[in-house]
Amino acid sequence: QFQVVESGGGLVQPGGSLRLSCVASGFRLENYAIGWFRQAPGKGREGVSCISGGTGGTINYVNSVKGRFTISRDNAKNTVYLQMNNLKPEDTALFYCAAVVARWSKTYCGMNTDQYDYWGQGTQVTVSS
Repeated sequence: QFQVVESGGGLVQPGGSLRLSCVASGFRLENYAIGWFRQAPGKGREGVSCISGGTGGTINYVNSVKGRFTISRDNAKNTVYLQMNNLKPEDTALFYCAAVVARWSKTYCGMNTDQYDYWGQGTQVTVSS
């Protein structure tokens, strides 16, 4: 069964850090583009970052997290990470990872929800003092 599972969320004070992990089971993640999305209460799901498959040569971030978040992948561990530094209260959300394999997925990634086929259940990130 194809699935991705997120972990690493939690409660952190403003300015703190968390590292989210997205682990694939049932398939090899290497050729898949991976996106991280978040959804705050009462809001739509927003693309946060994405990384193309293979060596991850294409990476994108939403403007609000540039310079604070870093996405990376370790294909040997079948895992994609989202390192989040200098967290702010407005980062509070349920964070999801999603995966897609397509002709373009080794060289491109997007941050639209309809581009992805496999979704995890999410991990909660709460930034509060």
